[in-house]
Amino acid sequence: MNKFVKPLAAGKFTAENNLLLAPMAGITDAPFRIMCLKCGAGIVCAEMVSARGVDMENAKSLRMLKIDKRERPVSMQIFGSSAEDIASAARAAQAAGADIIDINAGCPVKKINKAGAGCVLIKQEKLLAEIVRAAVKAVKIPVTLKTRIGLTEGNFAGDKLAQIAENEGAAALVMHARYASRMHSGPADLDALCKAVFSCKIPVIGNGGVTNLGLANKMFETGVAGVMIGRGALGNPRIFEQIAAGRETPPEPRQKAADYLDIIKENVKFYGEKTGLARARKTTGYWLGGFPDAGALRAEFMKITTLAQAEELFKNII
Repeated sequence: MNKFVKPLAAGKFTAENNLLLAPMAGITDAPFRIMCLKCGAGIVCAEMVSARGVDMENAKSLRMLKIDKRERPVSMQIFGSSAEDIASAARAAQAAGADIIDINAGCPVKKINKAGAGCVLIKQEKLLAEIVRAAVKAVKIPVTLKTRIGLTEGNFAGDKLAQIAENEGAAALVMHARYASRMHSGPADLDALCKAVFSCKIPVIGNGGVTNLGLANKMFETGVAGVMIGRGALGNPRIFEQIAAGRETPPEPRQKAADYLDIIKENVKFYGEKTGLARARKTTGYWLGGFPDAGALRAEFMKITTLAQAEELFKNII
């Protein structure tokens, strides 16, 4: 067993372990969250939802708040540039059954930033404080803040952000240990993450670049209370149970294919055949990597139009 893996407390909520699935737009939907929980994640975080969209009762935004009873504990991430919208969305997420509300102040995507949300909030400390405070006051469940160590290389802001989160009542801080300008490239800055950890008293959860047991343990050594995994879980949701067990076991291709077929079936059940298959295609490369004829398999999968065809394709490789 991994000595670093233990229960994680965030406010009044305690998760079975401190390994979390990171929110990823278009990927961490209910079917994938359910699978990651089955594979050992302690908490799963949903793809971020527009607070403005929820407040305006946008159909897509409201649909993204729906929670399957099999996917708890779940953290619902919301983003926005208005304290009022964030408070409204937090209440809606709580009513939908979320266990935790997570506020995004780290997304580097231009579309999000142009709307005044995501990582641009790092340089708007007063507004960020108002947003966190509004969410905390609006709900009875824990509120967490997810952000980055800073906007640009060398301009560390992790300590100030940690203090804002703590001062405004956040139950925990999720810190992506890369500068926003780096997007998702390069190694995590563990020294900067360590500074953030020791600048506040609330739990700090580390995020960024964890793809195996060794990297997870290095992040734990900074003093973080938990580790959040994003891209490392794509095509390998069993990374959670591997880290918890303390065993470095590369994903076996046939097991990955079997897990992928399970995801495809769940997608079809959740979205319907056409949309379910379309969503499954987004991550085909991650799931089918490792097979000698992976390219041909991916090409074949892209052509299928029914679940029956998918099952037939996978029958010979599982």
